[in-house]
Amino acid sequence: MAGIQQPSGQIKLTNVALVRLKKGRKRFEIACYQNKVQDWRKGVETDLDEVLQIPQVFVNVGKGQTAPRDDMKAAFGHTDQDKIILEILNTGELQLGEKERQQQSNQLQTEIIQLVSQKCVNSKTKRPYTATMIEKALIGELKFNIVPKKSAKIQAMDAIKLLVEKQIIPIARARMRIRVTGDVKKLGLGEKLKTDMGATVEEETHDELVCSIDPGQFRPVNEFVLAEVKGKCKVEVMEVAVQN
Repeated sequence: MAGIQQPSGQIKLTNVALVRLKKGRKRFEIACYQNKVQDWRKGVETDLDEVLQIPQVFVNVGKGQTAPRDDMKAAFGHTDQDKIILEILNTGELQLGEKERQQQSNQLQTEIIQLVSQKCVNSKTKRPYTATMIEKALIGELKFNIVPKKSAKIQAMDAIKLLVEKQIIPIARARMRIRVTGDVKKLGLGEKLKTDMGATVEEETHDELVCSIDPGQFRPVNEFVLAEVKGKCKVEVMEVAVQN
């Protein structure tokens, strides 16, 4: 018995990750294997056959509708399908399923909370908070909204500002430890930083000064030192995260 023929221009695919690109008022899609698109973009995967389920440009993968040559010509200026596939793969928007979106959101939330817990302490005890306590205050109490396409670092800084402002728990930024090397004793730099910049001096010798400052003060402190010593000392960061 002859096999059932699919309608011309239609290919059925299942369990795919889609990459979509809108160009020239048209939508184009390619069908990829799960988790392979990011590997390709990071350079981890270099074999295109391992990324694509089929080397074909679609207008709708779900319906199996392949892209007409006229549409590709109008949008891309040519009909070289290999080049079009690469453009879509490299610049298109990855369409995630609900499960993948939730997993990605959970990973992002975990990363944000870890960053916050590394950069903050209990303002009363000066001890770090656990990730669980940060999550309860930030997500449970303040309903902090995780934005999928925004970096974890930027969102962690936004979260810290919110936590410090609302004080659901007594929280503050952990102080940054810096080292200043040069003629620090001769220049009386420790006392100047303590008096003028609010630094806490931990150790001072004739050629080295270790102190802690508010992280937001690093640039002013660096500029202050450079102005005071005129190139005779150097400032370097020792620690920026909480030490257990």
